Amino acid sequence: MKILVTGSKGFIGKNLVSELRNRNFTDIFEYSSDTDSILLEEYCEKADFVFHLAGVNRLQEQSEFMDGNYGFTSKLLETLKKYHNSCPVVLSSSIQAELNNPYGISKKASEDLLINYSKTTGSKVVVYRFPNVFGKWCRPNYNSAIATFCYNIARELPITVNDPTVVMNLVYIDDVVDELINVLIGKKNAVGDYSEVPIIHVITLGEVVRLIYTFKESREERSIPDMSNQFAKKLYSTYLSYLPKTKFSYDLKMNTDHRGSFTEFIKTPDRGQVSVNISKPGITKGNHWHHTKNEKFLVVSGTGVIRFRDINSEEVIEYFVSGEKMEVVDIPTGYTHNIENLGDTDMVTIMWANEFFDPEKPDTYFLEV
Repeated sequence: MKILVTGSKGFIGKNLVSELRNRNFTDIFEYSSDTDSILLEEYCEKADFVFHLAGVNRLQEQSEFMDGNYGFTSKLLETLKKYHNSCPVVLSSSIQAELNNPYGISKKASEDLLINYSKTTGSKVVVYRFPNVFGKWCRPNYNSAIATFCYNIARELPITVNDPTVVMNLVYIDDVVDELINVLIGKKNAVGDYSEVPIIHVITLGEVVRLIYTFKESREERSIPDMSNQFAKKLYSTYLSYLPKTKFSYDLKMNTDHRGSFTEFIKTPDRGQVSVNISKPGITKGNHWHHTKNEKFLVVSGTGVIRFRDINSEEVIEYFVSGEKMEVVDIPTGYTHNIENLGDTDMVTIMWANEFFDPEKPDTYFLEV
């Protein structure tokens, strides 16, 4: 299938083209503002499907909206008609088509043009009025508040929030791309002239900003957001895409002594804490038990033994562990336990605990195994 994507270098276009390739659509005609206009003839003659994503939304002169949106749409459709190509056309419009401003008027005119084109040619058309789309590869400090906030906050630059109570209707770029491809492969059919947009997240501007600041702080706090919140999950992925290229990494605090080290890696509000423990050869760590705190140990390098003893018993239980065999060992409550490095190299253990360490209530009691 030959697919024409206009606006292929724009925000939605780049994401769509990359995912089309991921799904093995290789015959893609990419058309953008710097493409030789003569190629539009060839593309319109051969295309089996058109994603019309090209458009303008921020110009010096308001009259340019009609030229860039309505004008190019007209040119695209006339070229398709020239070659008697009645392939399906999907138009990326905007909720501003409902508004009486130069941009909205130009988008509404483009919609009407496409709908009339369908009536005269029999071509299947789908019109999407997208709200604010956010995600990776959106240009910051241009016309996307989300992109600007992520970019600036990641760089400790100021942002402007005039009214934090403003309610935003947001749609994530991956949801948009999935929706568009579903139309292409026949999993989604438009109802009437307009098709419903994918999942919309309704949230205040102030809450968006608060979340992005927590993402920035999470590096210092060794935390990650609640990934069960779908909007936070998508916004966090977006934020990471705007990190400066020299700031992908961040340091962790290693607590070191002659025995090795213990480093907290990740804390979550509802899924506990992950840490990395390094034990020197011959070293034994632990010898304590918990009432409610529970843990999981996974030795990923080296060899050792984890010993347990019910605090009300003299029986010692041993589990021999090694990085050669990935095996998770649960640490039940009421059992004092330790871990000893039996090898001649450092032993590295990934440790999960069901709660953060609270110095006011450590729930950790020393007792030799």
